[in-house]
Amino acid sequence: MAHPDTIYKVATAALASAAEAAGNFPQMPIDRKDGYIHFSTAAQLRETLKLHFAGESDLMLLAVRTADLPAGLRWEPSRRGQLFPHYYGPLPWSIVASAAEITVDSDGNAALPAWVA
Repeated sequence: MAHPDTIYKVATAALASAAEAAGNFPQMPIDRKDGYIHFSTAAQLRETLKLHFAGESDLMLLAVRTADLPAGLRWEPSRRGQLFPHYYGPLPWSIVASAAEITVDSDGNAALPAWVA
C-alpha cells in the first residue's frame, strides 16, 4: 500500500510559535514522552482530533510532505492496527509545507483548511 505524500501534526499555537522562533519543529508532550513525533494522515486526522483535541482552541495544524523528510519516518501500527506516520529525530521548522490555526469543538469536529487532502 502506498503511503500519502503529506502528513499532519497538531500542536498548540504557543508551542508551534515557540518552535518556529527557534527554528525547530514542535513536539507535544506525548512526542517527547514516546520518543518520536506523532503525525496523522489526512484519513486519520479527524479521529486524532476527536480523540486527543476535542474542545481545544488555539491549535495549529501543520502539513509536511513526506518526500521532504530526512531519514527517520516509520509507519507503525497504532489504533486498531492502522499504520501511523511516526518520525524519529529532530526536524527543522523549514519542513512545514503549510500551517493553519484550527479550533476543535467539544464533539471533536474542526473546520480543516482546503489543503488537507
